Amino acid sequence: MSRLFKNATLFYQDKFVNTDFMIDDKGILVIADLIDIDDFDEVIDCSGIHVFPGFVDPHVHLREPGFEYKETIKTGTLAAAKGGYTTIFAMPNLKPACDSLEHLKMEMDIIDSDACINVYPICAITKGQTGKGELVDFDSLKDECFLYSDDGKGVQSEDNMRKAMQVVAKNNGVIIAHCEDENELCGGSLNKGKVSEKFNDPGINNASEYNEVIRDLRLAKETGCQFHICHISCKESVDALRKAKESNPNVSGEVTVHHLLLNEEDIDCDNGKWKMNPPLRSKEDQKALIEAIQDKTIEVICTDNAPHSEAEKDCPIAKASFGIVENEIAFSLIYTKLVKNKIISLEDAIKLMSTNACDIFGIDGGRIENLEVANLCFYDLNANQRVDAKKFISMGKSCPFDKMILNSKCVMTICNGDIVYREGI
Repeated sequence: MSRLFKNATLFYQDKFVNTDFMIDDKGILVIADLIDIDDFDEVIDCSGIHVFPGFVDPHVHLREPGFEYKETIKTGTLAAAKGGYTTIFAMPNLKPACDSLEHLKMEMDIIDSDACINVYPICAITKGQTGKGELVDFDSLKDECFLYSDDGKGVQSEDNMRKAMQVVAKNNGVIIAHCEDENELCGGSLNKGKVSEKFNDPGINNASEYNEVIRDLRLAKETGCQFHICHISCKESVDALRKAKESNPNVSGEVTVHHLLLNEEDIDCDNGKWKMNPPLRSKEDQKALIEAIQDKTIEVICTDNAPHSEAEKDCPIAKASFGIVENEIAFSLIYTKLVKNKIISLEDAIKLMSTNACDIFGIDGGRIENLEVANLCFYDLNANQRVDAKKFISMGKSCPFDKMILNSKCVMTICNGDIVYREGI
């Protein structure tokens, strides 16, 4: 199906241009000041609409196979598409865990059947994704997967992580590490401090994260492995990454939308919507994270979108599962709170949510390219929306931003030339 898009404001070659463009019946994007063709299946007026490269999220939990009561690949990718995402990385905490070719194929079969956007499966680092014990057979997986994580668990043994990095480096793969030292955990749910004391929670300290961040950055330099840090949440991790990047360009990190926009002082009630791992940290940590995206120490904004059932989240914090959902509103949150307040530019927001991830992981996308397959998202920056988590496409409804008024709204997402989300255009 061929479509002509008129009067668009397109983010092209790192600047915004007012132009028409078309997507032909093979999904190829053609940009031109004047398109002298009349025979289109549809003409869409994009007056007042900004068109960005499709967003890329390297940290999403799709839950299938094994936990379909929380989310499915179909609902999870539809939810991401509603937020403007055209590519996501799926974490391996499934049942069975994605720790072998057999289990990877189970997941890929469902992705091929049900996903509406591009999905890169991430395989586990340890068998069963326990963070301990036997490593997966990286060599058997190398032709089908290049991304490895035990997200939800830190790899506890330094020797194990070193061995994993050595093999993954040999195979030109990437370790995406959830850094968490279990020796520093005391069964807490919240950041260790005044707020955790208020809720009689044992607390989770910063060292539980930065101990492994520092260790793994050292091992990455030693082994030559490409290394990416999941959901950085504290100032010490930022400092360690900033220092490591001075001598090792092969390391990177991400920060979630919620760690950028919230801190522990925002927790106003004993409800599971505030429980996430890592927890919301102090104002000082939040400030360090914002400075890190400004100076490009952290180059990726992710969501760590982690759906759970209502029973697992609508309960006291101590009893709730870790994880929230936010990818359907992620860009609008960043635009409202950071871009409109001139903390980062709109151009930098796009790079943080699309371009940089593609560059770091060496995948297609991240830029609007003439005569290439179209992966785009369309935003009305003048629209307002009131977050209603009950109406999320995701099966997960637990969101600390519920009821917030946001500026901007996604009106269309195109993945591989096809419309995968559309509302209001």
